[in-house]
Amino acid sequence: MERQARYEISTTRRFSAAHALRLYDGSMEPVHGHNWRVRVTVVSDELDAIGVVMDFHELERMVDAVITPWHNHHLNDARQFRDLNPTAENVAVVLSRSMALPNSVRLACVEVWETDENRAAFWPGGSADQ
Repeated sequence: MERQARYEISTTRRFSAAHALRLYDGSMEPVHGHNWRVRVTVVSDELDAIGVVMDFHELERMVDAVITPWHNHHLNDARQFRDLNPTAENVAVVLSRSMALPNSVRLACVEVWETDENRAAFWPGGSADQ
């Protein structure tokens, strides 16, 4: 079976924020900070009238609208994490659920790095192989 062609674009943005995770035993780890990096990848089966998936700057604005209030703050205090552990995985989920994309554009993946070596990813539609 031949796979349908698709187009994708990504933007990578950065913010600095602290968090303290609730651990398995219910205790809290010490507050600590990260220089977070997020990459949002969107896909479309076709290009729009000017030949793009969507405007890169608009995608940047959408991501920035979510992460800017977190910059230089404590994620545990953000309304999105009031009842949600502020893990890298949950940062990816919250970011993905905050994106209002154009009709023909789908969210493919949100990746979140706490450090250069540690990354979490969320694929709203399933695995990376789909």
